Amino acid sequence: MKKALVLQSDFGISDGAVSAMHGVAHSVHGELSIFDLTHDIPPFNIWEASYRLWQTMTYWREGTVFVSVIDPGVGSTRRSIVVKTGSGHYIVTPDNGTLTHIQRTERIVEAREIDETINRLPKSGESYTFHGRDIYAFTGARLASEVITFEEVGERIDHESLVSLPVKEPRRLKQSTEGIIDILDVRFGNLWTNIPRPLLKELGIEYGDTLNVTILYDGREVYHNAMTFGRSFADTHKGEPLVYVNSLDNLGVAINQGSFAKAYNIGTGSTWEIVFTKL
Repeated sequence: MKKALVLQSDFGISDGAVSAMHGVAHSVHGELSIFDLTHDIPPFNIWEASYRLWQTMTYWREGTVFVSVIDPGVGSTRRSIVVKTGSGHYIVTPDNGTLTHIQRTERIVEAREIDETINRLPKSGESYTFHGRDIYAFTGARLASEVITFEEVGERIDHESLVSLPVKEPRRLKQSTEGIIDILDVRFGNLWTNIPRPLLKELGIEYGDTLNVTILYDGREVYHNAMTFGRSFADTHKGEPLVYVNSLDNLGVAINQGSFAKAYNIGTGSTWEIVFTKL
């Protein structure tokens, strides 16, 4: 049975780049099922690409092949790889940190470097700036349609050698819990942290309690306020901030019917720390 192919990039859909990737994949096998995760990753934002893969991947059937192309180093010496995850999925991507969240959660059980002498779109050898089309979509489609096996991708490499972005793990302190702002709920501007709900529960905090919330960027405080820990947005008035549990069972921060990220110019990644303190 053919596997699904799921594409992610920072290409947007205002030109033909994504369509070209679909076309290459379709040319490998005309009945291949091709889907889009997102093509709205902010340009060059490897961190967000890593998170979106982790957020989405395990909802897909085991064996699904993902192609993730956020590649500021295209044409350089960075490796082109395919990995098999602990959850049984495959990811085709540059080795530039895109696998950071997967490495921490689902694990990577095997990695192979793409042999471009075999797994490259024919007659594309002089193209150095569109590997998403010429290498990743092509290789991903060949793997998903079983034209090649995982072993035929290329030589096996040490999965411990793969590039990983710095991550600060969440932790509980005496009267508080801290972590990082992992990602934004983009459309609504909510902050999604990497702090799991059980860490807050260990502090004896219940819905309706008030928390002190502190946000730091590179160790410098940029926001501090007290807010309600709510079960839903209905627990606060319009325009008020709240702490809530997001769809991944991690803590989030929002403004009811407003964008917290825009209101306070908040970003994401390991340099953006957040602390919740019990009052």
